[in-house]
Amino acid sequence: MNDDAKLIEQALAGHSAAFGELVLKYQDRLYNTVFHVVGKAEDAKDVVQDAFVQAFLKLDTFQQASAFYTWLYRIAFNVAASRHRRRHAAVSVEQARVSSGVEPLDGGDSPSERMERAERCRQVRQAIAALGDEYRSVLVLREIDGCCYETIADILELPVGTVRSRLHRARMQLREQLKEVLMIGD
Repeated sequence: MNDDAKLIEQALAGHSAAFGELVLKYQDRLYNTVFHVVGKAEDAKDVVQDAFVQAFLKLDTFQQASAFYTWLYRIAFNVAASRHRRRHAAVSVEQARVSSGVEPLDGGDSPSERMERAERCRQVRQAIAALGDEYRSVLVLREIDGCCYETIADILELPVGTVRSRLHRARMQLREQLKEVLMIGD
C-alpha cells in the first residue's frame, strides 16, 4: 500500500490530519498547474481550495483506479471549467503576472539580459493564454507539470490519442504565435 493509500484510509477512518498531509503534499503542485490554466493567482487559489474541499467530501468515492493526484487534478479541472463557464471571462496572463508579482530573476545576469528574459517569458505566457482551453490545459499539464500522456488523459477524461493530437496542435499554434516574436526558425 503506497503512502497516499494509507493517508486516504486514515482520513476515511476519521483522522482529518491524514487528509491534511495529502493537502500539504499536493497543494503547491496543484496550484502551479491550475494557475497556468486559469491565469490568475486568486482564481487558482479558489479553484485549488474548492478542489480540496470537494476531494475531502468525495473521498469515499475515490476508487484508487488512478493515482490520488490524478483524481484530484480532475476535480480541480472540473472546478476551473465550471467557474470559467459561469464567468465567461477572458484570462490575461499579463494580468496574472501583475497580480502575482514579478518573477524571480537570476542575480548573475546583466539588467538587459534579465529584461530580455522577462519579455520572452511575458510573450510566451501571452501566447499560452491565447490558446483555446482544450489546448492550453493539455500543454500546461505536459510541458509545465510534466504529466505523461496517460495521466493527462485521466485528468481530462480524454482518449490518449486526443491528448497527443491536442498537444501537437497546441505546440504548433504556440510556435506560430511566437515565430516572429522570438525569431524561431522553421
